Amino acid sequence: MNLFQKYASALSAVVLTASVAAVPAGAAAQAAAGPSAADGTHGRLPGRIEMEGLFLNPLQERDSVLIADQLEYGFVLNGVGEGTGLSLPDYSRGFCEGVEVVENWKLDTLAFRKGRKGAPASMDLKASIRITSFDEGVYDLPVLAALRMTPDGAVDTLVFGSKTLDVKTLAVDPETFSLNDIKDQARYPVTFRELLPYIAGLVVLAGLIVLAVWLIRRWRSRAVDAAQKRDPAHIVALRRLEGMRGNGMWIPEKQKAFYSGVTDILREYIVARYGIQAVEMTTAEIFSRLAEKDVPSDLYDEIRGLFDRADFVKFAKYVASDDENSSVVPTAVRFVTQTYQQEIDAAGSAATGRKTDADGTLKATALADASGQPTGAADSEGTEMKEGEKDVL
Repeated sequence: MNLFQKYASALSAVVLTASVAAVPAGAAAQAAAGPSAADGTHGRLPGRIEMEGLFLNPLQERDSVLIADQLEYGFVLNGVGEGTGLSLPDYSRGFCEGVEVVENWKLDTLAFRKGRKGAPASMDLKASIRITSFDEGVYDLPVLAALRMTPDGAVDTLVFGSKTLDVKTLAVDPETFSLNDIKDQARYPVTFRELLPYIAGLVVLAGLIVLAVWLIRRWRSRAVDAAQKRDPAHIVALRRLEGMRGNGMWIPEKQKAFYSGVTDILREYIVARYGIQAVEMTTAEIFSRLAEKDVPSDLYDEIRGLFDRADFVKFAKYVASDDENSSVVPTAVRFVTQTYQQEIDAAGSAATGRKTDADGTLKATALADASGQPTGAADSEGTEMKEGEKDVL
């Protein structure tokens, strides 16, 4: 019991769990003082119990303890019943000469077991402090002990013994010791495992590029196919103009929509036929550009009159007569068909001219083959003959 007399004034109660009772410092002091300090209310006199479970573990894993290394010094207590109180010595005022306490007591619950059939629960606890030393030497650490107060009021002193701490330092021979310069960074060869992520990234990037190129080409091919499958401009215009026939839209309330519909169809046809952006132009701008094209003058004047009348109906609230309204769609149809026929005739003339040139070349080649001389030679001979004839004359 004399072990705790020098720590009796510094004992502090530590609560293990919410259901564990704390031991007052006065009760721990009475238990440490001996049988004369105990009264009859605690059931029995405190006793000294030798325990196992003491440990001294370095936090750095190596075969020796060097200066300033930190160690964990404590004990493991198994089977602590619920409601048990522990009182541990306070080392804040000093621990051991040459050894310092870095961190005070810390309690950890290693295991918890529920009680059966109304029995109290029990647990395994680990209590430890963190110590270190800054001087080389061998130190006998203090004996670790704790006061335990059971739920029935019994107080016991649990003694776990002590350990020896051997602190070493690096041996330096001043005769052979020499300072070395700082070494450069070591360079190791690159392994395939290190290159594998970059290779995989390049492969994925290449795959994405190939996929993007394929998608773009596919989209372009579909756009070309769609353009090829699209009906010609004159077919589209004639089909839409056919839907504008009838006198149902000639009434004054609908004339504006009627003329706008017909002129919009013609504007889109002019865009497709002549490449003039007629949709975004005024009437004057359209026909200024259209005058540069090969449109017959009578057809030009007729379609210009249609556009001018449409502008009056749309913007000047002009009311066209039935005769004027009945001529709108036929005039538009005539403009579309004649300009398209003109395009066909121009294409046929070009094809005929190419065929004529080709036939002339073939005939000249055939004559040269028949005479056995090249065409240029035959021409030179003819020239020489004419000159000879002149001499004869």
